[in-house]
Amino acid sequence: MFLESIIIIIYSTALILIFMYALAQLNLLFNYINANKTKNDSPEFDLTNPNEIPFVTIQLPVFNEMYVMERLLDNIVKLDYPINKFEIQVLDDSTDESLKSTSKKIDLLQKKGYDIKHITRKNRSGFKAGALKEGLKIAKGEFVAIFDADFLPKSDWLKKTIPFFKDNKIGVVQTRWGHINRNYSILTKVQAFALDAHFTLEQVGRNSKGHFINFNGTAGVWRKKCIMDAGNWEGDTLTEDLDLSYRAQLKNWKFKYLEDVETPAELPVVISAARSQQFRWNKGGAENFRKMISRLFENKNISLKTKVHGILHLLNSTMFLNVLIVGILSIPMLYIKNEYSHLKAYFFVMSFFVTSTLIFFICYWYMYKKSHGNTFKDFVQYVVMFFTFFSIAMGFSLQNSIAVIEGHIGKRSEFVRTPKFNISSISDSWKNNKYLRKKPSLNVILEGLLMVYFAFGMYSAFIVGDQGGDFGLFPFHLMLFLGFGFVFFNSLKPRV
Repeated sequence: MFLESIIIIIYSTALILIFMYALAQLNLLFNYINANKTKNDSPEFDLTNPNEIPFVTIQLPVFNEMYVMERLLDNIVKLDYPINKFEIQVLDDSTDESLKSTSKKIDLLQKKGYDIKHITRKNRSGFKAGALKEGLKIAKGEFVAIFDADFLPKSDWLKKTIPFFKDNKIGVVQTRWGHINRNYSILTKVQAFALDAHFTLEQVGRNSKGHFINFNGTAGVWRKKCIMDAGNWEGDTLTEDLDLSYRAQLKNWKFKYLEDVETPAELPVVISAARSQQFRWNKGGAENFRKMISRLFENKNISLKTKVHGILHLLNSTMFLNVLIVGILSIPMLYIKNEYSHLKAYFFVMSFFVTSTLIFFICYWYMYKKSHGNTFKDFVQYVVMFFTFFSIAMGFSLQNSIAVIEGHIGKRSEFVRTPKFNISSISDSWKNNKYLRKKPSLNVILEGLLMVYFAFGMYSAFIVGDQGGDFGLFPFHLMLFLGFGFVFFNSLKPRV
């Protein structure tokens, strides 16, 4: 019974942690609902008054972005802001032919009167953080707007963000990401679904109560003074944006999140690109938990509730590890349940934690109906989307768990950029993209084995016990089977 006891303890702990995270999401939902009832009374710059128009530096950190550079630059120069009040820094760490083509494009824009600089480095020290730090040395702007290569801000973007900096306590203004290729495939729909929840429920829910949020690496503006006061960009984690965000807020800088300002961007369209992005985000989250947890606990200027939300925020990525643990142990737990009748009361209590899924279902539905509609048809589409999302998210849990473990133990790894495709419609092709990873990782084999393992879990539902089976976990195992199957087959030959 010793092994069974260990399994029960680990399984129960993971379930409880998932439940706590679900409760935090529910609290954010209440915050979100209340936030929509409050009126914005923040002081704002009057941009109709030339004396109140501040100078802005626009930073574009890029690395081997051959397919999207021209689109990016053409879009940035269309920003409706006085041409003498902004500069553009192209922070180019490229090592391929895009370096030359970008230089030619910048020369043309310079001739048209734009203050645009092509800043290159001899090495990629600090990766994106290092590039941003290098550009900051010569940045003329009091405020610094940052856009990744796949983002396409609308022409009025600066006019909608810069005014909020009239409040001297505001260090960052962050906007909501949009998705120009949301409906390209199942993969892009799932990514959009997850990101929409983050950019509505989580960002608004935290920001409305003064809890810590994060600059999302792009589509936002920093006060230069805030960056310097917080200690400048550091490249010791894979998510330099989360790192600087927490250091700034620990210095009592305020962040302003603008849900109503959408910044369109391109989602990864092949699973190898999505995998590398997910790995970086989740490992970086764990690295920042390791880096920030003591600073968060020791800070006497923030409330206990903000500390709790901060801890759970930094542990976001660790939920993948808990999900993987629950999934793997659920099959031996099925056999334990039907072998040891004296544990009946325990399993009855544990069944309560299925409410975690119900909480996520409610929270995500509230976000979904705002943008998609509230009819019966919309609800049916949501149910399908929710279970598709959950299945595929669980399919990513192995590689994301590896990322989380590496982050927590301090294993360093290189910043791997997400390949860009210049894909906005179903007719666009990515087949000849030179930046695609050609070979799947060894993790893919393990994901295939997990697919088989959860097929066994479904089979087990029919044979355990003496009452004709136990089908309580069958839907869970089906979702895990489908999720790992999706990730496995598309990693072998990415067609999504």
